[in-house]
Amino acid sequence: MDILQSFWLGTPIWLWLSFFGVVVALLALDLGVLHKENREIGVKESLRLSAGYIMLGLSFGGFIWWQLGEQAAREYVTGFIVEKSLAMDNVFVIAMIFSFFAIPRLYQHRVLFWGIIGVIILRGLMIGLGAVMIAEFSWILYVFAAFLVLTGVKMWLMAEQAYDVGASPVLAFIRRRFNVTDALHGDRFLVRLPHPATGKPVWFMTPLLLALIMVEFVDLVFAVDSVPAIFAITSDPFIVYTSNIFAILGLRALYFALAAMVHRFHYLKYALAVLLIFIGSKIVLADVLALEGGKFPATWSLGVTVAILAAGIGFSLWKTRGAGSAKLR
Repeated sequence: MDILQSFWLGTPIWLWLSFFGVVVALLALDLGVLHKENREIGVKESLRLSAGYIMLGLSFGGFIWWQLGEQAAREYVTGFIVEKSLAMDNVFVIAMIFSFFAIPRLYQHRVLFWGIIGVIILRGLMIGLGAVMIAEFSWILYVFAAFLVLTGVKMWLMAEQAYDVGASPVLAFIRRRFNVTDALHGDRFLVRLPHPATGKPVWFMTPLLLALIMVEFVDLVFAVDSVPAIFAITSDPFIVYTSNIFAILGLRALYFALAAMVHRFHYLKYALAVLLIFIGSKIVLADVLALEGGKFPATWSLGVTVAILAAGIGFSLWKTRGAGSAKLR
């Protein structure tokens, strides 16, 4: 059909439909087959699932190479690695959220699954807004670059400070405006209970729903960093969105492994800070060096990104080598 060959945001519609078809199939497989019932996910299973999602993400990069060329594929892989790396920092904060609300491992996957649904929608809106801004005002990329450099510097300076869930203004607002239970009610997000003042049945939020809201809020905060980071690599909305979503899809699987080994990645945040500074500064470097096309070569970006992350992970594992590791099960 001609409509499938037409373009949307610079990419054939059939490619967009193929991508969304894969995403829907993965989510249906996850919820309807792999995790139909609430159960704990062990570290060993987490690592297997995460490896599977990474292979799928990289395979989609091969599909992009086949359809859109080598340059697009390199940009996709770089964006995928950057988003996957930044998501690791997000995982550590999510672990703090679950600990704060005392969410059992049995119900954590349920929160993460619905959290991913929200992320897919929110990232789409933010990336769409970013694409429009760049199309209308090309200089906005330099604003993104400055923001990334400043964010990287701030991340480096505050690397030793832990996220305080209890001090969140979002959580304080919810507790003031809505009915909230102190105890869990199984895997339910909402529960109908008698109001303490009137005795009439009203809806209460459970800690499970509060955890979900905080997970969405934290991702929104992290997206303010990661979305400009991907746009600093490529301005193609299809590459930006697909690399973001494929990296995030494996976040649930990755969480259960990383949360058990969070102490082994103590210095990773410093590497992420350096990575943000590099991504922001390379936009200016491309102009200063008068590089062809006004862009930092995708091969260079990919190589430097991998080197920074490998150094951060390697140094973290070496410095914490006596801390032990989580038992696989």
